[in-house]
Amino acid sequence: MAKVTNPFIVRGAIPPAYFCDRETETEKLVRSLTNGNNVVLIASRRMGKSRLIDHCFEQPAIGDGYYTVFVDILQTANMQEFTYELGKAVFEALSPVSSRMAKLFIQTVRSLHGEFGIDPITGHPKFSFSLGHIENPIYTLEEIFRFVEQADKPCIIAIDEFQRIAFYPEKNVEAVLRTYIQRLNNCGFVFAGSERHLLGQMFQDSNRPFYSSAGIIALDRIDKTKYAAFAIEHFAEFGKRIDADSVSRVYDLFSGNTFAMQKTMNVAFSLTAAKAECTLDVVREAIDEILEDNTYDYRTRLMTMSTPQKEVLYAIGKRGVATQITGAEFVNHNRLGSASSVQSATRKLIADGWVAETVGEEGKKSYQLTDLFLTLWIQQRYGVGYQL
Repeated sequence: MAKVTNPFIVRGAIPPAYFCDRETETEKLVRSLTNGNNVVLIASRRMGKSRLIDHCFEQPAIGDGYYTVFVDILQTANMQEFTYELGKAVFEALSPVSSRMAKLFIQTVRSLHGEFGIDPITGHPKFSFSLGHIENPIYTLEEIFRFVEQADKPCIIAIDEFQRIAFYPEKNVEAVLRTYIQRLNNCGFVFAGSERHLLGQMFQDSNRPFYSSAGIIALDRIDKTKYAAFAIEHFAEFGKRIDADSVSRVYDLFSGNTFAMQKTMNVAFSLTAAKAECTLDVVREAIDEILEDNTYDYRTRLMTMSTPQKEVLYAIGKRGVATQITGAEFVNHNRLGSASSVQSATRKLIADGWVAETVGEEGKKSYQLTDLFLTLWIQQRYGVGYQL
C-alpha cells in the first residue's frame, strides 16, 4: 500500500490504523458471517457501511479463508441490471485470485455469451460481457449462485443498498432471491442498506420472503468523543494540531455523518501547514472548498431531474430535516403545487438515492438529503449558510 500522506482517507482501502472505532460492530459482523449467519447491515447513507464491510473482509478470521464480493445495486432498475452487476462483481472478485475459478465461472454461467481472454497488463483472466448478454436474468442468476456454491472456498457476498430490489418492476423479486439464497451452503450474505424502514419491513414482516432470515446490525454514529480523539491523534502524528472543540463543531454540523466529517477533515488537514494548528477558519475554508469543487457536479446532475423533483429537493435541503412534507404549511410555503405531486416527487427522490426517509416514534416521518454537502450547497444558494 502507498505511503499515507493524509490520515483522513476518503477513497480506496483504509489501513486499520486509520479506521475509526467500530470495534464492536466489526467483531459482531465477522463473528456472524464466520458462523454461517446472514446479516442485515442498516445505516444512513455515507455512514460507513461499505467501509465497515471492507474492513471486516480484511480481518484475519475472514482474510484468505473466504472469497469476498461487494456489489452496489443502488443504480439498478430491474432484475436484468441486478444480475449483470452481481455477475460482474463475482467474476472480478474471484478471477484474479484463482484461474481455476475463472474457468469454472465460464463453464457454469453458460447463458452469458461474453468474450474470455487474459488481461495483458495484469495477466488475470478477463471475461467481457454486457447487459445485453443477459437474456433471461432469472436463469443467469441461478447459474451465478450455482457457481458460488461450487467455489473451492466459502464465499461472502455483500449487496449494498439491497432495499433497491423493492422498486424493481418484476413480480416476486424477493421470493425468487430468497429461494436461491436459502439453498446455498457455501455462501453467506450481507444485505446492507440505508432505508431502515424498507429493510425492516423486508426482514421483519412475517408475510415477506426474507422474514427472519438474517440477523440485523444497525450502524449508528461514531461516538463524538472517540472521533475527536481520533482526529486529534492523527493530526499530531503528522506534526499538526486541532482541538476537540473544532472537531466537535464539525461533528455537530454533519450530525456525525462519517463521510462528511472525514471529507472535511481530509481537506482541512491538507490546508493546515506543517507544525500549524487547524483552526475553525481553516475548517470553514475546507468546507467552502468542498462545496465549490462539487458545484459543477451538482448542477450537472440536477439538470437531469424533473422540475417537481428539483423543487422538493430544494425545499427539503433548505430545512435540513423536513417533516410533514405533504402538509399545507410545507407545500404552500415552498410553492410546491399539491400534496400528491410532492408525494410522487419524493417517492422518486428516495428511489434514486437523493433523499432518505426516516420513520421515528409513532410512525412520524422525516426527510433529509443523503448528501449533506448538497444540503449546505442548497442552503448557501438561498442565503441560509451554515454555522460552525
